[in-house]
Order: sequence, then structure tokens, then C-alpha cells
Amino acid sequence: GMRGSRVQAVSNELAGERIDIILWNDSEAQFVINAMAPAEIESIIIDEDKHCMDLAVKSDNLSQAIGRGGQNVRLATELTGWELNVIDASKAEASSGAEAEITKKLFIDELGVDDEVASILVEVGFNSIEEIAYVPVNEMLEIEEFDKELVEELKNRAKDALLISAIASEEKIEAAEPASDLLEMEGMDKDLAYEMASHGILTMEDLADQSVDDLLEFSDVNEERAAKLIMKAREPWFAGDQGV
Repeated sequence: GMRGSRVQAVSNELAGERIDIILWNDSEAQFVINAMAPAEIESIIIDEDKHCMDLAVKSDNLSQAIGRGGQNVRLATELTGWELNVIDASKAEASSGAEAEITKKLFIDELGVDDEVASILVEVGFNSIEEIAYVPVNEMLEIEEFDKELVEELKNRAKDALLISAIASEEKIEAAEPASDLLEMEGMDKDLAYEMASHGILTMEDLADQSVDDLLEFSDVNEERAAKLIMKAREPWFAGDQGV
């Protein structure tokens, strides 16, 4: 509206509550950037599996991005549905170098390769054993230093490492028990809590990270109950937003 008249009218009806208008975008990364405005985002790292984003901002813009008591980040998280972590851009760059070293060590330990091969894998963009195991052979053959024999050996070692890890993980999950906060959560029952634990959901925080579809995949709960359980588990995320 002209000079914000429409927004002001709504704000007046809400006893002066502040209203922010966020431009929606079908690109989830751009939507997050819009939701964090006026803070300027330098870069974004997206983790699809964990449904979270690391947002790098300049040091002098850090407090604005986070907001008092972290309220800006929490509100943007609730709005976009993504878990958002705001980090200092300069520290993020240093962290990236440290992560590269960790990944290189992972390849050396899990694949039994030397420092040179591990460094090449990191330099061309590999971040996990899974990527090496399942990326098409022809893509790895594009690496100048690799031949077909080496590529096939790396992929076989990666698949073996994943199999060993999966067996160990399955054994650990089978022996897992749900934490007390999950067992005692409103709307939860013992059988469901143990069923969740068998799928790696041990705490309320673990449950909060799930989607409705995740729960429907392994349990008999209906969509409505799954949604209520997840929202109940997420309540601590937004406990500080009351009255904002």
C-alpha cells in the first residue's frame, strides 16, 4: 500500500505488532536469503539430508543476521522450514579448509589411499565415501590423474567401507533405547517411541528434525498424528519467540 498504509492498518489491529513482508521464491536458497533480509548472505551451504543451511555473513553483519537472542534466525527457520545456522564468513573460509583436511583423512583411513590420491579427491569436489561409491565411472575417469583400474578400485573400496559402516550402524540402532524426553513427550506412547529409536530417532530433538513423510515410512501413525508429534517436538525451538 501507499507509504505502507495496508501494513500499518494490520499492525494497528494487532496492537502495534511489527510486520515484515518476505518475498517468496520457489528457490529455497533464495527464499532463505529473502527471509534473512536485511542481513546480506555471503554464501550458503545446503545439507539436503539434514534439511539445514549454513549461512555465511560478514563479521560486521553477524549480529544483525542473528538478531537479539537469536530471534531473527528462529523466525526465519519457522518461516522457511529449514534449520538455519549463521556463521562468520571469514571463519567459514577457515573452517572450509579444516573440513577439507578432515575429508582427506577420512579417505585415507576408509579407502586406504595415500595422501596424493586423497588430496585429488578433495580438490575435485568429493565430500563423502557415498559419492565415490556411486558416482558414474565415466565422471571419475574425467580426473586427469585417474585411470580405469584406479577408479574401479576406489569405487569397490568405497562400497566395502559403506557396507561395514551400515552393519555397525544397524547393530547400534537395534540396541538403542529412546531418551526420557521422547518417552514422556505429550502424544507419545512406549511402543512408538521404541519403534522410532530403532530408526535412529532417540530424542525429541531427533524427532524435530523429521518430516511427516519420514514417520509415515516406518510407522503406522496417520498423517495428522505424525504432524502433531513433530510440532510438539519442535516447540522448544520457538519457546523464546513468545511475545515477539
